[in-house]
Amino acid sequence: MSKKYSKASIEPASTTKPNVMTVNKFDMTNKNTSYRISPDELLAPYPYSPVDNLEGYTTHVPWKSRIVGGWIRNSLQWKNILRTVAESPELFGPFSCAAQFQKWMIEQRLTNEIYLHAKHATRAGKTPDTYAEQDDNIENAYGDMLYELCECCMTSINTGSLNTISTFDRTKTQMLSSSPEGITVLKKYMHAFLQLEWKYNSLGLSRLKAMKELLLSLLIVITEKPLEKREMPFALRQKPGKPTPLFSEYLEAARTRLENLYNHKAFNIRSFSETATGGKIGYCGYEVVEGSTLSVVTLRHYLLPKGVKPNGKILYMVSPLINKAEIFDLAKGKSVVQGMLEDGYTIYLQAPGDPGEEETNLGLDFYGKVVHDKYIEIIKKRHPDQEIYVMGYCMGGTLFMPYIARRAEERLSRGETMDIKKVALMATPVKFDDDTSGHGPMRQVITDDYDEILMHEMYGEVNVPPQIISVGMNEIQHGVQYNVAAGFYTRASFPGAIEDAAPFLYWLTHGTKFGSLAHRQWISNIFMENQIYNQCYCLPSSEPHLDGKPVNMDILKEAQVQIFDYRGERDPISPVGSCVSSETWGMVQDENLSQTRGGLNRTIEKNVGHIFVVSTLLLSEYLDVVKKFYDGQK
Repeated sequence: MSKKYSKASIEPASTTKPNVMTVNKFDMTNKNTSYRISPDELLAPYPYSPVDNLEGYTTHVPWKSRIVGGWIRNSLQWKNILRTVAESPELFGPFSCAAQFQKWMIEQRLTNEIYLHAKHATRAGKTPDTYAEQDDNIENAYGDMLYELCECCMTSINTGSLNTISTFDRTKTQMLSSSPEGITVLKKYMHAFLQLEWKYNSLGLSRLKAMKELLLSLLIVITEKPLEKREMPFALRQKPGKPTPLFSEYLEAARTRLENLYNHKAFNIRSFSETATGGKIGYCGYEVVEGSTLSVVTLRHYLLPKGVKPNGKILYMVSPLINKAEIFDLAKGKSVVQGMLEDGYTIYLQAPGDPGEEETNLGLDFYGKVVHDKYIEIIKKRHPDQEIYVMGYCMGGTLFMPYIARRAEERLSRGETMDIKKVALMATPVKFDDDTSGHGPMRQVITDDYDEILMHEMYGEVNVPPQIISVGMNEIQHGVQYNVAAGFYTRASFPGAIEDAAPFLYWLTHGTKFGSLAHRQWISNIFMENQIYNQCYCLPSSEPHLDGKPVNMDILKEAQVQIFDYRGERDPISPVGSCVSSETWGMVQDENLSQTRGGLNRTIEKNVGHIFVVSTLLLSEYLDVVKKFYDGQK
C-alpha cells in the first residue's frame, strides 16, 4: 500500500486492497490463455457509481457542500432574526428569553465549529470545505491506485544516459487478464476503485469522472478488448466520409497515453503540477523594484534578453487580484512578457501577491488607485519623457479603467495633457447586468447563494481562500473541472504535451486569496451595482474637488485615450458583452471594429476562451495585433 494512499484516511478495508506485487509473482511460463476477461465483465458487478453522471449534469455538483452551505446560511439568518426578537423593546418575558437562548446556541455552533474551522483552514492554505478536502484525498488515492495498477503491467527500458522509461508489457497484461490470480487482482482493484467512487462527495462532470475514464481505458489496454456496454473513453470521433478507426489504433493511442502519464506520475493533475514545477512558474527573469513594496503588492521589472535593445516604449502590466501574476509569463513560448521583451519593450508588472491577515481591510481604493499612483510615479522617475503603455488582464484591467479615467480628470483639471494614452485589455469585463453583458447567470448565483454578512464572519479576518473563489467560477464554467482534466489526459498521448501543460495546471490549481474587504466591494460595487459602467464608481483623488466623487469615464475621449479590447467568444468569465471598454469610452468612432486602423480604439473578437495565452498560436496572434496597436500601425 502506498504512503499517499494511507494518508488519505479513506482507504477501503485492507482485505479489498490488492497486493501490487502479486502480479509479478505469476508463472509467466503458463501459456494457457484461451480465456481472457473483458472490461465489461470486470465492470458487471459495479454497473453504476455516482461518478458516472447518469443524471446528465453539465457541471460539477458538490451536493453535500451545497447542503451544508445552505444550512450555515439559514442558521445565520435565523440567528439574526432571533437577535431582533431578543433585543426588541416591545417583546419581553418568555419570548425574549427563548429567542436569546436559541441565538446563543446557534452562535456557539457557528463560532466554535464552522467559523473557526474556516479560519484555521484558510490560514493553513487549505480548503475550508471539509467535503471538498475529502474529494481531494479521494482523487489522490484514485490516482495512486491507477499508478499501481499500471505498474503491474509495465517493464522498464533503459534509453541511455541512465534514463529509463516504462512501457506496457503485453505478456504481463495477458497474464493479468487471463490467469485466475491476475483476474482476482483486477477484481480487487475494481472493488477498491468503486469504494472510492461511492465515497466521493460530488456528482456531475467532476475531476474524478475524468479519472474514471482513465481507469476504463486502462482496463481496455490490459484486456485488449473493447467496451461493449459503455462509450470508449478518449476515442476519436468518426469523421464523415472516413473509415471507422481501427480498435488496434485505439489501443496504441491508449497505451501511449497511459505510459506517458505513468512515467510522469501525472494521473492527478494538481499533485503532478506541483512536482513538475517545484512550485515555481514563470520564465523571464525580473527584479523587484526597490521601494515598490506596498503591503504584499510589488512592482517587477523584467530584464531584456541579451542582444535585445530597448525600443523606447515602457509597458506597465496590471494583474488580477485572485491569480498569480504569472498568467503574463507562464512558460517559454507561453509568455506575453517574453513576446514583448523580444520586441524591446521595457516591462514593469504589478504583482498583487497573496494577501495575509494584515491586508483584510485593504479595499479597491488601495488596489485600484494607491498602487497605480505609486507605481506609475516610480516608472516615470526611472524613464522620464518616455511614453507609458498599459496592458491589463481580466480584473486587473477592470480596476485600471476607472483609474485611468480618474487620472485623466486630475491631469486635465490641472491643465496638463494626458500622459498614458494607450491601454490594451485582455478579457476585461466592465459591464455587469442581467441583459447584454452575459453576466446574468453569475449575478443570479450571487443573488441566490452569496451572503455578505456570512462571508465577513467566516473570512473577514483571514481573506477569502482561492477554493471558495473557484466554487463561483465553476458555476459559470460548466464542467470546467472535468474538461480540464479530460483535456489533459486526451493530449497526454502526444509527445511533450504533459510537460507543456504543467505550468498552466499549477497556475490554475494554485490561486491566491482575495482580500476580504476588496472581495466584498468587488461583488457589491462592481458586479452587482455595475458602478463602473454606470459611472457612479468612486475613487479617492489628490484633487479635493474629485476626492471620493464618481469617476467620469467619458473623459477618456477628451483625454484622447485609445483602448484595445481583446475578447473571446468562448469566454464565460469575461463574456464578449461585458468587454466593451473600447466600444464605450476613449477614442470611439464608427470604425472601431477594425483592427487595421491606427489612432482609434480597437476591438478584436476571436473564437477563444478566457486563458488563451496557453496556446502558442493564439498568443502569437494576440502579440501581433497588440504590438500593431501600440505602434499605431494599420
